[in-house]
Amino acid sequence: MTTAFDPLSLAGVPLNNRVVMSPMTRSRAHGPGQAPTEATAVYYAQRATAGLIVSEGIQPSVVGQGYPSTPGLHSDAQVEAWRRVTDAVHAKDGVIFAQLMHTGRIGHPSLLPDGLISVAPSAVAADTKVFTAEGLQPCVTPKELTPAEIEQTTADFVSAARNAIAAGFDGVEIHGANGYLIQQFLSDNANLRTDEWGGTTQGRIRFGVEVAKAVTEAIGAHRVGFRISPGNPFNDIVESDLPGLYGELLTALSPLGLAYVHLMEGPDRELTLQLRKQWQGTFILNPFTHPNPTGLDALGLVEDGTTDAVSFGALFISNPDLPRRLQQGGPFATPDPATFYGGDERGYTDYPTLD
Repeated sequence: MTTAFDPLSLAGVPLNNRVVMSPMTRSRAHGPGQAPTEATAVYYAQRATAGLIVSEGIQPSVVGQGYPSTPGLHSDAQVEAWRRVTDAVHAKDGVIFAQLMHTGRIGHPSLLPDGLISVAPSAVAADTKVFTAEGLQPCVTPKELTPAEIEQTTADFVSAARNAIAAGFDGVEIHGANGYLIQQFLSDNANLRTDEWGGTTQGRIRFGVEVAKAVTEAIGAHRVGFRISPGNPFNDIVESDLPGLYGELLTALSPLGLAYVHLMEGPDRELTLQLRKQWQGTFILNPFTHPNPTGLDALGLVEDGTTDAVSFGALFISNPDLPRRLQQGGPFATPDPATFYGGDERGYTDYPTLD
């Protein structure tokens, strides 16, 4: 029987176990030009016993930023700063992928240089608010991307992926979930287009597929993962016919030979099992455990074959040595929401040990 503590070959990259650190926004890129700081290197190196670390969301372009103090991968300074992070993880025998996250219509002009506004498939404001230096602000109506701008945005993902490899990341995860740009193209309420980038299911999936194709051509399919969250209403997303929509998406992605698909699960386990059966490559599951963080019970999902690997979020913040704690059945420090987004940096080291 395969367990979460058995090794896994991720498209040829050896992972020490099948416990994955899920991407989590940290909002701690306080360095010049949205670059990660030395504390970021400490944070990820402490968690290097994960079989795979997927970094916090990293914007592939200036206009892709939707929150304060989130890091980018679109400048030389950012590449150099991330290299310190990847070096620290590799020194601890860890594997780390960079999550490329374009927030699309989720953002605010105050977070962007003068004159820029957020972009999206259609000029439809998200009915939600975002954090800014002035507190919570409602999202504004975004600029609808022209076909030429869609192609440029795809090129931005490619450039960021190349920068990720230059910075020492083992690969990248394309963020197609949580109501950000790629999922906005998939959705019914954010994508009102009637051209080849919307309307039909094939039109809705086209942007995500084109980004994945372009990135794999640039850095190799073995270095590319893709994250999805079918039906997740976060950030004012509405999607219909989830089996059809995501079935078509995985069908289109399958020939690319990606390293993995990473599914953030909703309450419909049957949909998860359908997509798991359809996807022939490595499948990583972030299981639905609301309102509790993913815990010990999730290990059984590897044992029963529901997934190849399981990703954990909040528990990794308060338990940097989470794989060891899971293997020993605990104890687990309780996540403190105050440290989730740029809060008390004692969260990097102030945790009980098993020793």
